Amino acid sequence: MEIERINENTVKFYISYGDIEKRGFDREEIWYNRDRSEELFWEMMDEVHEEEDFTVEGPLWIQIQALEKGLEVLVTRAQLSKDGQKFDLPIDDPANAVDLKIESMLNEHFHPEESMDEQAMEEEALQFVLVFQDFEDVVALSKTNGVHGVITKLYSFENKYYLYVEFPEGEFEEDKIDNILSILLEYTDESRVTIHRIEEYGSVIIPDDVFNTVNQYFA
Repeated sequence: MEIERINENTVKFYISYGDIEKRGFDREEIWYNRDRSEELFWEMMDEVHEEEDFTVEGPLWIQIQALEKGLEVLVTRAQLSKDGQKFDLPIDDPANAVDLKIESMLNEHFHPEESMDEQAMEEEALQFVLVFQDFEDVVALSKTNGVHGVITKLYSFENKYYLYVEFPEGEFEEDKIDNILSILLEYTDESRVTIHRIEEYGSVIIPDDVFNTVNQYFA
C-alpha cells in the first residue's frame, strides 16, 4: 500500500486489488459487504497510523476513487469550527465521489444514533468485541471483581486474543454496564475486527464463562 501525507489532517493512500486479495478480502465483497469493507478500511487506517502517525479523532471525510488496478482513498479529519461548536468538513459537493457504503459505515461508527433504529442500537450496545495485547491481561482481568455475570467467549485470531462480551437483556442497569465496560477496557482495547471474521477464521479457546474458566487453570 502506498501512503502519502497531504497535510496535518489529510492523508492519501493507494491500494491495489492484488494487495486487497492478499489481505484476505474479495474484490467484490468490499463493495457489498459492510462488515468486510469496514474491516479493510480500519486495517488500512492502522497501517496509515503506524507509518504516518495519523490518528483518527472525530468524524472523517472520505473520498474513494476506483482505478483500473486498485483504489485511491483520501481521508480528512474534520476540524472544529472557529466557534468550537461543530465540525467543519471539507466537502463542496457531499454527493460527489464519496462511496455511500463507506460513508454509511463511518456514520455508524461515529454517529450511531443517526444511522440505526432503536432496536438495532440496543442490540449493538449490548455486544462487544475486545482485544487483548497479551494473554497475561486475560489472566489479570479474570481475577478482577465486578466483571462476572456477563456472557463471554475467548477466541484466538492472528496471534491475538479476542473477548466477546454480551450483556443479557434486562439483567443489567445502564450504570452497571458502564462500570463493567470501564473495568474491561483497563485490560483490553475495542476491536476493529468483527466477530463474524473472528468466528470464521479464528479459533475458540474458551466457549463460555471465560473468567471463571481462566481462574480454574491460573489460580
